[in-house]
Amino acid sequence: MTVLDVLRVFCGPDGRHGNELGVVRDGSRVPAADRQSIAAELGYSETVFVDDPERGVVDIYTPSVPLSFAGHPLVGCAWLLDLPELLTPAGVVAARYDGEFSWITADPARAKERIPVRYDSAAEVEALPVPPPGSGWRYAWAWDDEAAGRVRARGFPGRGDGVDEDEATGAAALALTRRLGRALNITQGRGSQILTAPNPDGTVDLGGRVLLDHAGAALPAAGRGA
Repeated sequence: MTVLDVLRVFCGPDGRHGNELGVVRDGSRVPAADRQSIAAELGYSETVFVDDPERGVVDIYTPSVPLSFAGHPLVGCAWLLDLPELLTPAGVVAARYDGEFSWITADPARAKERIPVRYDSAAEVEALPVPPPGSGWRYAWAWDDEAAGRVRARGFPGRGDGVDEDEATGAAALALTRRLGRALNITQGRGSQILTAPNPDGTVDLGGRVLLDHAGAALPAAGRGA
């Protein structure tokens, strides 16, 4: 039977929070035609179908659209699969796990649609209302401590698919790091932590803590397989 693991990616230092991620390890058993509807029914920010766990071939879906690249699913898979690289529709992404944090190294150009919007203070970011559906992706951020590279952020997908606010958004963190050109320690959502560091070649390291929330949940009927 095809089953689902649920991770929390970018957990805070106390192990709380993090963005939930659904991972179907034997994704090759799930027909491509069923994957979008399964992701919609599950309702996580992203659901990953692992088509080849030995090579790290992954297929990523939000509740409404497939993604060629996404940060928090790849950081979660870096932890779960423990491979040196992951193969996405956008190409190969280097991965590693250092015992506390899982990391990917990626080109922030893959996150060009995540446009950061700066606010004057962390309090202003925290007070923002959720934008109406259809307003487009919005990554709100402000310095919490600029000298220390500490950022307060919130992410609003704006797709109208039930995910009104993303608890932790790796792709947007890549875009912000590219814009600022420095390492960042980002607190997003209720208390998730995202770490980034730019590299000389233009790529960015993206990392965070990953925990297994629960394992072996049944997939919706369309994806249960034989």
